Order: sequence, then C-alpha cells, then structure tokens
Amino acid sequence: MSRFWSPLVHDLKPYVAGEQPVMADIVKLNTNENPYGPSPRALEAIRAAAADTLRLYPEPTSLKLREAIAKREGVRPDQVFVGNSSDEVLALVLQALLKHERPLAFPDVTYSFYPVWSQLFGVSTKIVPLDKDMRIDVTAYGDDCGAIIFANPNAPTGIALGLADIEKLLQAHPDIPVVIDEAYVDFGAESAIPLIERYPNLLVTHTLSKSRALAGLRVGVAFGSRELIDALERVKDSFNSYPLDRLAQAGATAAYEDEDWFRQSCARVIASRERLTAELQKLGFDVLPSKANFIFASHPAHTAADIFKALRERAIIVRWFDKPRISGRLRISIGTDAECDRLVGALKEILRWNEPAR
Repeated sequence: MSRFWSPLVHDLKPYVAGEQPVMADIVKLNTNENPYGPSPRALEAIRAAAADTLRLYPEPTSLKLREAIAKREGVRPDQVFVGNSSDEVLALVLQALLKHERPLAFPDVTYSFYPVWSQLFGVSTKIVPLDKDMRIDVTAYGDDCGAIIFANPNAPTGIALGLADIEKLLQAHPDIPVVIDEAYVDFGAESAIPLIERYPNLLVTHTLSKSRALAGLRVGVAFGSRELIDALERVKDSFNSYPLDRLAQAGATAAYEDEDWFRQSCARVIASRERLTAELQKLGFDVLPSKANFIFASHPAHTAADIFKALRERAIIVRWFDKPRISGRLRISIGTDAECDRLVGALKEILRWNEPAR
C-alpha cells in the first residue's frame, strides 16, 4: 500500500501466475507449457530476425503474420487480430467488446484472469455455475447478460464443448458479444473459428503458447467479423501501436507455416495425456475428461493440498487452486513421457501404492 497509488490500485486482486521455480532436477508440470518445443523453422526465423533491422520499428499491423494465420484457418486477413500474448488480446477484448450496462457472464470455474480484468476495467460480472459434472451449461446463460466469455476447453477442468452447444449459445444470444477463449483447442477439441462467418457477434481467441510451444514469445490471436476486429484495432492503437516486435512476428509466422511440426507436436501431447490419464486412474484418481494439454484430477483418500506439497518435496511442481469447488483437485500439465513417469512414480510413493501381484 502506498499513498502514491491511484485509488483503483488499492482494491485490485491481481492474478497469481503459475510459478516459475528455480530448482535442481525439476519436473515442471504447473503452467501448461508444451514439453516438446517449438518448430525448428520458427527458431531459425527468430535467429534470422535478430539483425541490424532491430533498430527499426516492426510492421505495426503484422500483415505477413495475419496472412499466414488467415491462410491456415481459412479466413480473411482482415478477420484476424494479433497481439502481445492472448492475455493482452483478451484484456483488449474486455475493453473493446465486453463492457456494457448489463454484466459480463462467465463460469464460476474458469480462467482466473477473467474476474481480475473485470475488476481492473470496471466491468460488472455475472457468475454462472458449472453443472454438477463440471461442464459449461449453455442454457444457463439467460437474457440478463451484456456479453459472454468462457474458455473452451475450459480451464482448469479441461472439458470441452462441441460446436453444436456453442452454436446453440450463439443462436440464443444474437445481440451480444460472445467470446470463446480457445487457448487449448488444438489438443482434441473443435474450434469455433468456422462459425465467425455466420455469427457476427462471435470472437474466438487463440495463443501460440500451448500447441505451438512459443510461450516465451508472447503472441495471441483473435478471429471475428470485421466490426469486432475493428473495435480491437481501435483500442490497440489507443494503447500500443507496435504490440508485436520483429522477432515475434518472424517466429510466429514461421510457426504457422510449419503445419507438419504443429500436428506432430499436438499428437504427441495428446498421446502423453491419454497415457498419463490411464496411469493415474490405476492409482485411484478421478480424472476429468480432458481435451487440453493438462488434466484435472482428485484422489478419494488424499487431499489435493497434501499431494501438492508431497510432490513439491520431490521437485515435481503441479498446480493447486485453493478455491471453492476445485480445491480437491490438482491441475497437472502434460510433460514428456519421462516426466510423466517420474510423476507417477512419486505418486506411488506418496499413496503407498503397491502394484497388484500377477
């Protein structure tokens, strides 16, 4: 607290980012980073961009990148917006599209940044509970909201909605903005990008941090009708006309152009997820059906807090949220098979689990 702070700052409850610990021989399964690394073509493009041209400002509209993204996703470049991480893109979205007289609606269990941004930007909110199975119920979003946002697959549950449910929501709310945050969609869920032509109120956001393994580069994307993208551009150009530097534009463009690497990386993560899920279920864990690069698991005989602490003592870092409805579960990012094996081995020690005799 300080007498020099603006009044707003005193009441803020900032987002707590996933820990980036400095520990020896660590297994880091807490921030949903991709264990298999970015495209070699992306790395080469970044190295090539680290040149004397860094003395010049980057291209302010990131046109080449937007063209590469549009080609890959089957949309027009003017339906694509890019920014410095999906977090910043979503923050711009709240200011440009989601602040209305009626509240912004989102689930009670979802991305923790949504209420933080809402408080920061003075957006009133309506919290809509997930159903008893921890799924988003699209019929629960009534007529009293001015906008809707949620992650699909949802976080931290990993559970995905199909396009039929998303379309049902859009049909029920044609006159308000609907934002689908698809940070994890490439690990087995259906993207709503094909719906933006039919629903001008739909905005879909993506990130290069997960499926394209570029969390350190900070690039986010939004897809929508021209009128929605225009709103984002107006806010962006009132805040920062150069959100993506030359290295980010070069690396992200190459990553989108390397389709083979992208598909192989996603397939490896999905295979590792299914393998880890099966191993945890053998140990008695309840694992929610995930279409993300993480799983959300609980054990009937041990608290999530105790398991979290015991894993940390073994230099294995996962995520535990001390929040209503989810404090009994751990969110475990998908690592390499070797990292997942070490996790399973540690859990066997913690649970004192003995493999059945054959």
